[in-house]
Amino acid sequence: MSGDFPVALIFVLGAVAVPFLRGRLRTAYMLLLPIIAFAYLLALPYGEFGQVELLGQTLVLMRVDRLSLLFGYIFVLASLLNVIYAIHLKDTMQHVAGLVYAGSSIGAVFAGDLMTLFMFWELTAVSSVLLIWAQRTDTTFRTGLRYVVVQLLSGMFLLAGGLLHWRATGSLAFGHIGLSGLAGTLILIAFGIKCAFPLLHNWLQDAYPDATPTGAVILSAFTTKLGIYALARAYPGTEMLIWIGTLMAAFPIFYAVIENDLRRVLAYSMNNQLGFMVVGIGIGSELAINGAVAHAFADILFKGLLFMSMGAVLLRTGTVKGSELGGLYKSMPWTTGFCIVGAASISAFPLFSGFVTKSMIMSAAADEGLLLTWLVLLFASAGVFHHAGIKIPYFAFFSHDSGIRCEEAPRNMLIAMGVAAALCIGIGVFPDALYSILPFPVTYQPYTSSHVVAQLQLLVFSALAFAVLMRTGIYPPELRSVNLDSDWFYRVFLYKLSLKAGSVLEHARAVVAAGLKTVARGLFAHIDRYHGAQGTLARTWPIGSMAIWVVVLLLAYLLLYYAY
Repeated sequence: MSGDFPVALIFVLGAVAVPFLRGRLRTAYMLLLPIIAFAYLLALPYGEFGQVELLGQTLVLMRVDRLSLLFGYIFVLASLLNVIYAIHLKDTMQHVAGLVYAGSSIGAVFAGDLMTLFMFWELTAVSSVLLIWAQRTDTTFRTGLRYVVVQLLSGMFLLAGGLLHWRATGSLAFGHIGLSGLAGTLILIAFGIKCAFPLLHNWLQDAYPDATPTGAVILSAFTTKLGIYALARAYPGTEMLIWIGTLMAAFPIFYAVIENDLRRVLAYSMNNQLGFMVVGIGIGSELAINGAVAHAFADILFKGLLFMSMGAVLLRTGTVKGSELGGLYKSMPWTTGFCIVGAASISAFPLFSGFVTKSMIMSAAADEGLLLTWLVLLFASAGVFHHAGIKIPYFAFFSHDSGIRCEEAPRNMLIAMGVAAALCIGIGVFPDALYSILPFPVTYQPYTSSHVVAQLQLLVFSALAFAVLMRTGIYPPELRSVNLDSDWFYRVFLYKLSLKAGSVLEHARAVVAAGLKTVARGLFAHIDRYHGAQGTLARTWPIGSMAIWVVVLLLAYLLLYYAY
């Protein structure tokens, strides 16, 4: 089969018909789109397809290789789970936005050139923000506005870097770029924003918790993983990424422990997991790259499962604040069980997906002699068990009994969570199925006695530490609070700067307007003296004088217009 038809269009064009369908027909139609796309991917040969000539450059709409296919598979699978999870919604906008968002992310994955990548990159920003604005509140409008500005800014960095790369090399091909010049630096910043690098990460914690219950699930699958794909394509083996990823894996733990909003805890946890992937890409060995992209594959499933469980809690109770929940296992037993599976997966319990993917990155760091990085990742592994493996299910479903009694999640949500949970366990029990589609051949064996025992020891001691901290009252309590992150500094600074700039600009406009009025009065007086009589405008003038007068009036009008 030829790949000239971009698989992204199955979703993007398919979304056009959704508003015109109703009931079961719409449900069947939306479920059919990812199934068709998955079948299409299975039939694709390797190669470059859909080539278009533009400005002397060949744009490649479909570049099919093992790396793009891996992300294509998981993005299509995630879109199917998202459709199932959100099928109960009557909000057509969310359905359309979710399909276009999935399609544009898949289009970016298969883009063979920087211009095609840029177009799909920007489409992901425009479509995904609708999942935040779908809450239809003033707060989420402002949140979505900040989110889309940051995402569009990422696209501007990508465009600027792409044009500089074209000028320097004469090519727009999207392959290994590296940090050889300004172009590479700008493109890395664009990818870093998507990956939520430190100090570029705040859009993630700002936006995801404010999305709709289903919107947060969809957002968790695509944006950051698209950034990881782009890094793996363009910057493998870039040493700087090792230290960026190491910092990413460590710093979110402290925020996640003190955070009360459980969806914001998951957002910080996402930063933590992305750090592991960025470290793997920075190491650049075959084992490390395999580990990074395999962990991205697994993360979409287990992080999606955790966001699904919290979305179900939010739907049924109206809150995901740890201080307001507890005892929900009595009302939502199935959701509780699925959340525990997601928590075990992200914590890298043996027989769950995180164990077989995260360990590849840890082993690659050890093989390269990166002792400090390995130790930080070990600490981060223990930390993620605290804030995602224990805190999320404990405070949501157990802890004190909040007295909330509600219905179990809707059936479609339970089906989506059940499928995701089965896949998390399936990858953990049968890792060879995932290993077979990784970019490089895999000889790694995660289930050695030393590795299993070491991981179990880490988890047991981490659990004991949590228990001791809880019993002694040292563990930070769940309180209604607002925690400040690094964006507070530049958001406050920019806000005050904008107020100051507005005041200065208003004063400048007033001065200019007053000056123009004075000049205009002087011109009028001069013209009156020149014609030597009152009532100048009523007289018959020479053509030259009339032309000058018209020009002066037009200029004065334009200057006054822009001054005010």
